[in-house]
Amino acid sequence: MKVKRIRIGIKTTKEFLDDARDVMEKAIKGEKVKKTTGIYFENLSDMRRVLTEKRLEVLKTIKDKHPESIYRLAKMLHRDIKNVIQDIEYLHNMGLVELKETDEKTIPNVNYEKILLEIAV
Repeated sequence: MKVKRIRIGIKTTKEFLDDARDVMEKAIKGEKVKKTTGIYFENLSDMRRVLTEKRLEVLKTIKDKHPESIYRLAKMLHRDIKNVIQDIEYLHNMGLVELKETDEKTIPNVNYEKILLEIAV
């Protein structure tokens, strides 16, 4: 199995815009542009608000135990279903959790092996 990784990093708005400008300049010149994907935050505080211990526990439980529904996930975590749904929706919007809708339930999935943290110094 190929290891899929999610890149999470810290970039200021200026760094983000500089990177975007560089990509656009290369594209205009007809140069190849290497595709990179990731989730970036302006600072470490913002990242900590998103990647809380509880949300990381949600990701790990989904990856390790493959719950067949969000309800089962909440039971595995011994947490209130409403709070788990909020965390799942947030992680889904960030691109960290995939959701499969069936007639009766929503099945969460984590399809990567690692989260890589990147902080420029």
